[in-house]
Amino acid sequence: MAATEYAKALSSVLMAGTLWSFGALIVRYMVDAYHYRWQYLFFRGVAIALVLCLYLAFKDGNRLIVHFRNIGFSGVIGASGLVCAFVCYIWSITLTTAANTLIMIAISPFVAALLGLILLKEKIRSVTWISITMSLIGISVMVMENLETGAFWGTIIGFGSAFGFAVFSVSIRFRKDAPQFANIALAGMMCTLLTIAILYGRQETILMPIRNVFLSMLHGLWVAGGLILFSQGAKQFTAAELNLLSLTEVIGGVVWVYLPIFGIHEIPSIYTVVGGSIVLGAIFLNSTKGFRAHQVKG
Repeated sequence: MAATEYAKALSSVLMAGTLWSFGALIVRYMVDAYHYRWQYLFFRGVAIALVLCLYLAFKDGNRLIVHFRNIGFSGVIGASGLVCAFVCYIWSITLTTAANTLIMIAISPFVAALLGLILLKEKIRSVTWISITMSLIGISVMVMENLETGAFWGTIIGFGSAFGFAVFSVSIRFRKDAPQFANIALAGMMCTLLTIAILYGRQETILMPIRNVFLSMLHGLWVAGGLILFSQGAKQFTAAELNLLSLTEVIGGVVWVYLPIFGIHEIPSIYTVVGGSIVLGAIFLNSTKGFRAHQVKG
């Protein structure tokens, strides 16, 4: 039974990362992405909050309000971490290359491991540390030929996204009896309110090209779906493992732009093939070792 539950959780987290991997591609389809970042975040926040509220209403009916009341301090911190991740991701990917943003996201397992070790006293398996190190090496190889050292701020802001998501990952492990998903809906609401305040201060409106509105709502749907899957698998893994397994986002984010069907028509380099293989090997190593451990327990 333990092995079956582990397999389901593993599938959920891997699928979450796969859904998120389309984010970079979606943003690249925007019209004048640099000028509509806050508007994009507004509509994406609305979509995330709406999807999660509808999901909770369908799943638990009139207990929706109760879930929000029981979020607690850790839930608010987790939601704040997600808002940080949402904002920093969009800013980073519109200031620098997708490669720079993705390599900073790859640092999140290390950040989550340290936070989990300090705050949750989680014991990180040696195989997980090895897998994390492998993933960093692999992603470094993937972006080696594209890394732009001049895009300093975009890269630094990308770390903010990794840090924010690591905080969220630790928060959902901090209080395991906390209601699931309400904190994600809260993050969408907080992101929406933050962007309204910023747009008002900048004397701008939420208006942007209809294409961007559609893309932002689609992106919000993808992010929300991934976060639901991610949260469902959270109880079976440490915060570090959660972030490691979701690195399928990084692999997909680099690969999708190479597929002709998406209209980018870029050919994968040897760096991408080698680095991606290393990351997949890291995920496979950690997953199979974990599965065998749960088989023994079961």
